[in-house]
Amino acid sequence: MTATLIDGKAFAARVRAKVADHVTRLREEHGLIPGLAVVLVGEDPASQVYVRSKGKQTVETGMASFEHKLDADTSEAELLALIAKLNADTKIHGILVQLPLPSHLNSDLVINAIDPAKDVDGFHISNVGLLGTGQKSMVPCTPLGCLMMLRDHHGSLSGMNAVVVGRSNIVGKPMAQLLLGESCTVTIAHSRTRDLAEVCRRADILVTAVGRPEMIPGDWVKPGATVIDVGINRVEGEGGKTRLVGDVQFDSCAAVAGAITPVPGGVGPMTIACLLANTVTACCRANGLAEPEGLTA
Repeated sequence: MTATLIDGKAFAARVRAKVADHVTRLREEHGLIPGLAVVLVGEDPASQVYVRSKGKQTVETGMASFEHKLDADTSEAELLALIAKLNADTKIHGILVQLPLPSHLNSDLVINAIDPAKDVDGFHISNVGLLGTGQKSMVPCTPLGCLMMLRDHHGSLSGMNAVVVGRSNIVGKPMAQLLLGESCTVTIAHSRTRDLAEVCRRADILVTAVGRPEMIPGDWVKPGATVIDVGINRVEGEGGKTRLVGDVQFDSCAAVAGAITPVPGGVGPMTIACLLANTVTACCRANGLAEPEGLTA
């Protein structure tokens, strides 16, 4: 391996420490405690683990955690009523509805019912529009984490060729917008891109977010490029045990790249750290206070 390893776990710990410091200042100087409300509908095992982790880290940074666990058969009207209540609660600065929702609930309707100022996932259509036009918005957590790591590694990203493989609303599209905001030349590639390998080889920054295990080999990577692997894919390993891999073939890509994120331990830990950062940012904006340095886009 020749590439520098970008340690997302260590970076996320530093982000959480910054969040905790800012939370302490908000409490001591302004009497404010940022509050994050997480809504879980149903009993999806992965979502339950994720929500527990969010609640634990929220409390550890000194913020207030509000968890609302609803039955899988909760009606849309009941869920929307809860969101309206959370929107009106001044103790709550961030609201997150854990996805996926049960099939009888309209996810778009639910997400767009959240007050955009409290939409710490950055999924509300108003925040999508603000980000797309270069205005102040709440930024989706995973792309924000990727941007933080890229800035930390490179400093300025201006003028770099960036390729984002994947066009989801959660990662691909907002990641491209953030890179445009850093004055990169950005290409969004996907499953129907002609000669995807050649497109990837042009990238100084290659961000992969397609959810296909190890689809990108090392000979698709430009020598010295920075590879940010957002993919988290569970595959069967030896003895029937499963293991996590990314969208890139780590060993072959690490032999060519200048820097690379591992899976696990790369982008994943940054997602919750940036959720906490967004909650502090939302609290500051709601109270007309300066936003925390290094925690926003």
